[in-house]
Amino acid sequence: MVRIVRATEAELKAAVTALREGDVVAFPTETVYGLGANAQDPKAVRRVFELKGRPADHPLIVHLDDARYLHRWAREVPDSARRLIERFWPGPLTVVLPRTESVSDLVTGGQDSVAIRVPSHPMARQLLTSFGGGIVAPSANRYGRISPTRPEHVREEFGAAIRIVLDGGESQIGLESTIVAFDPAGAVQMLRPGHITVSQLEAVVGPVTPPGAEHSPVRVPGSTQSHYAPSTPMTIVPTDEIDTRAAQSSAGGQRIAVLAQRLPAHTYSHVTWINASRRPEVYARDLYANLRILDKAGCAQILVQDPPHDERWAAVHDRLRRGAASRAD
Repeated sequence: MVRIVRATEAELKAAVTALREGDVVAFPTETVYGLGANAQDPKAVRRVFELKGRPADHPLIVHLDDARYLHRWAREVPDSARRLIERFWPGPLTVVLPRTESVSDLVTGGQDSVAIRVPSHPMARQLLTSFGGGIVAPSANRYGRISPTRPEHVREEFGAAIRIVLDGGESQIGLESTIVAFDPAGAVQMLRPGHITVSQLEAVVGPVTPPGAEHSPVRVPGSTQSHYAPSTPMTIVPTDEIDTRAAQSSAGGQRIAVLAQRLPAHTYSHVTWINASRRPEVYARDLYANLRILDKAGCAQILVQDPPHDERWAAVHDRLRRGAASRAD
């Protein structure tokens, strides 16, 4: 059972004061924990980039408490965007729209577009409403690493560098939001898969271009080849090979970590094995927490059983593929 918590008045006041003073706070959303800063304070936004080690051209998502403030950030909202917003906000959908002149280049990564969403987590909504403005909030982890879904993950990443971490329990969804963009005619392209699938989008707006089907000039968070990566090298293994690979890799005493969707066929003395859920929404919610556990197990590598290949698993596959990619740094 996922624990949903609301902030106390004192916690909320402290977080709002910190944001208004240009500080950075960590707070929960339904997707992952975010590293929040005042979206209209360039110094605070720079602090987010510094803490994460994030490239300056990698845009941030602006979080709002209500769609009625969209006009302050986006100069145009096509009809297809409005329909998706009406259906999925508050929730795990980010829309990329032409920005207004007041939006900083720091927020957009120098692009003429801005990414915006309205989260549904009650504590995030409390914070946004009390603050009364936009908050940029990339995932509260070092750039390219595993995203946090629990407050302790944020503390592990940053320690005392983040003074305020609002504890909203475990993230309900556990993977970053679906991101969509719109061409001049209003046609929709998914740029990052998430909890909301292509089919769900198409039920509202008709045909949607899936990720990778055509090149988009828009840069969005989490689009680099290597991202969401543990420190331990990770490999995706076909389902029927996971036991064989575990046995082979652990031969000679090498410690191996495994994320599978079933129990091991045999007992392996040098293998740390997590039996994850076969339900896509539960697997996704637990994915980052499971990878963090395996990453701290002191193993030579992480083997991940290839999940099913249907639309409900698209976001999981995207995160695993990027997490398993060779890191450029």
